[in-house]
Amino acid sequence: MPKPAVIVVGADKGGVGKTTVSRTLLDYFNANNVPTRAFDTEYPRGTLKRFHPDITEIVDMTTTADQMKIFDTLNSAAPSVTVIDVRAGLLSPALASLRDIGFLDAAQSGQITFAVFHILGPSIASLDEIAETASFMHGAKYFLVKNFINNTSFFEWDQATYKTYFHRIKDATELTIPKLNEMAFEQVEVSSVPFLKFVANKGHHDEPANYSFVLRGYVRHWLANVWSEFDRIQLTDIVGKERSGPRPTVSGAGIGAPPEK
Repeated sequence: MPKPAVIVVGADKGGVGKTTVSRTLLDYFNANNVPTRAFDTEYPRGTLKRFHPDITEIVDMTTTADQMKIFDTLNSAAPSVTVIDVRAGLLSPALASLRDIGFLDAAQSGQITFAVFHILGPSIASLDEIAETASFMHGAKYFLVKNFINNTSFFEWDQATYKTYFHRIKDATELTIPKLNEMAFEQVEVSSVPFLKFVANKGHHDEPANYSFVLRGYVRHWLANVWSEFDRIQLTDIVGKERSGPRPTVSGAGIGAPPEK
């Protein structure tokens, strides 16, 4: 039995695309045959659950009872990977809770694989978040994710300041999520299906759909680029799942060409 892996996706700032990144992770693990479950902390409404209802549970991570739902079941739950989509403003408090219950100590001692995908915004406030989370990263694999949800720029105006913050955390790794065509993103939102199902022109229950060929192409190309980033950091190896066979492609209409950067 591989040791359990927990991936926290979050940011203290809102509107930076945390759930979008969580959705790409769930699609990636699905394509790589990695058993995965997810927790949506956008309580009580939920956002991630709308796209991945079969594997997602909505929880209030500020309550002890729901913390137990997540962490007391790590060894007994069948899925080997747990993805936690942390709502805006809750990342630092969530990490503090993980420290208080001894989870961070367990990660540092190697009992649990722990990774944090910290979704950055383009403002100095996101850099301040790095400083706040630095003290919680012992034993964690820490990824700073630049998610281009629009035509923004990330700290190009002051690289010296950015590097000062970035190097506060040893071994932090940068990831880049490219911008997805706005109309394509909106159409996936309306369809309420995973990105992979949208590309494959299928509904939630694999029934045939009638999505735009053009918009599906944009999503396929974008998702392939995102997956290339996950491949670069060897994400399947991090969670203890060795890939067998060729790299899965973003399928749909039989198209899975390597992405162009």
